[in-house]
Amino acid sequence: MAAAGERPLNEVQFLTVAEVATVMRVSKMTVYRLVHSGHLPAIRVGRSFRVPEQAVHEYLRDSYVGVETA
Repeated sequence: MAAAGERPLNEVQFLTVAEVATVMRVSKMTVYRLVHSGHLPAIRVGRSFRVPEQAVHEYLRDSYVGVETA
């Protein structure tokens, strides 16, 4: 059963490291660093990682540096 605010696992879309790098417009090494540091959650599948698509969007939203108006 999914926790509040979480999607059931059969509805979660996973991205490869290369796909995350394309979405974020960074190198694959940057994505690996984010995964290994714990900033970007991922699961291990064999020798590769899969990142939930929603986690990428949340990371980008939370990292956004906006201009505050007074």
